[in-house]
Amino acid sequence: MQNFWKNLQKPIVTLAPMAGYTDSAFRLLCRQHGADVVVSEFVHTTALYYNSKKSLELLRFDERERPYVVQIFGKIPEHFSASVKKIAQELQPDGIDINFGCPAKKVFNHGAGAALFLQPDVARSIIKSTVEATDLPVSLKLRISVKDASAVDFVKRIKDLPLAALTVHGRTYEQGFTGGINFDQVAAIKELVGDIPVLANGGIMKPEDAKEVLQRTRADGVALGRGTFGKPWIFEQIKSYFATGVYKEYTLEQVKEVARTHAWYLFATKQQHGLIELRKHLVNYFRGFPGASHVRQQLVRVATLEDVECILANYTLLGKQVSK
Repeated sequence: MQNFWKNLQKPIVTLAPMAGYTDSAFRLLCRQHGADVVVSEFVHTTALYYNSKKSLELLRFDERERPYVVQIFGKIPEHFSASVKKIAQELQPDGIDINFGCPAKKVFNHGAGAALFLQPDVARSIIKSTVEATDLPVSLKLRISVKDASAVDFVKRIKDLPLAALTVHGRTYEQGFTGGINFDQVAAIKELVGDIPVLANGGIMKPEDAKEVLQRTRADGVALGRGTFGKPWIFEQIKSYFATGVYKEYTLEQVKEVARTHAWYLFATKQQHGLIELRKHLVNYFRGFPGASHVRQQLVRVATLEDVECILANYTLLGKQVSK
């Protein structure tokens, strides 16, 4: 197994998988703005097992996204082994990530995602089936605990398997995406797995957060989720902050240029539907700028590339730079 994770310069800064957000267009933007690795939206292994063309299409990517990792979820070991073989043959990504952390009710109630913490034997079988079915490096996404089951105990049961990397969300299943981060539990997992790269995830909204998380967890890097909304350039800001102690905010004109690029990427990959999906991103891009409320009301109705260009061209701050 060629584990590209161990060849990355530390601290590693990655884009975490997020359903409805980490499509090819957004991943490409994040790579171009400094993300070391990008991860797909998660796809159900059972759908892949039964040859869902829609699921496979969701995983297609631009070569410029590499290193690119596909994330999968499910609960049946045989579906994992069949799925990764199909993914490797059809798509040839750089790695596979298994979701053991999703707290969404429809996933959890299905017995997948974070629910597998409560089924350690099934979870181990899933990992074993996956690593035996592919030469691609296999990583895991975890939460620090689910009900009474801790990630530390979970990792103890599976750390003998050939894992490429771990991403650990520092909140419990019950917390979802809000509340404090348990740095000590992330640190304990890093100590437990030794030289396996560990990425800390959760609550990282600005470069200062990334620095605090790494100092307190001793992780090898961070995985950014919601902190990337409207800020795909946060990766380069974090790297600048670690290297020099400072980073630059984007001016309105720079933000507008990123938004335009995002619009073109989405239209190229999803045509008209991509512009509908673009609306949520456009709203995020222009939060925090003076006078942006009226502009956001227009942006949530864009239907063409011309709409995007016209609205952005008419929105100016007379050259002022504003922190987001």
